[in-house]
Amino acid sequence: MSKVSYYTAEGLKKLREELEQLKNIERPKASQAIADARDKGDLSENAEYDAAKEAQGLLEMRISKLEETLANARLIDESQLDTSKVLVLSTVKLKNQTNGMEMKYKLVAESEADLKTGKISVTSPIGKGLLGKSVGEIAEVKVPNGMLKFEVLEITRE
Repeated sequence: MSKVSYYTAEGLKKLREELEQLKNIERPKASQAIADARDKGDLSENAEYDAAKEAQGLLEMRISKLEETLANARLIDESQLDTSKVLVLSTVKLKNQTNGMEMKYKLVAESEADLKTGKISVTSPIGKGLLGKSVGEIAEVKVPNGMLKFEVLEITRE
């Protein structure tokens, strides 16, 4: 049984585009590579053929995984989300209680996480620690090097 994952419209679009790229461009390339290697003679000693078959197997596995992910994907209606608590797609302004630094993160599905753009996964330690918190609450987050405490300053939907 696969678990249901929640995505933004943008995240779902990226997954669909990647799947189309793999099916319509990468799959024919892999088949052509196998055909080219096969034309070179004896398959029992043809490393190029073995490598092409291996690459095709990995590609098919990736396509299968993406199809499964899309089959279990659910689109999140951001207009229906509560802004009084931290949920998926919340943009949260935090204050680190140890050093006073303020930061802003958007909680997203695992596959959409990108720290450079301020998107963290709801399954990450910080994401898990923030879920369900309200403005003014302290989130205690267990990380590999100890415990971090963050005060929730603001919750928005952007």
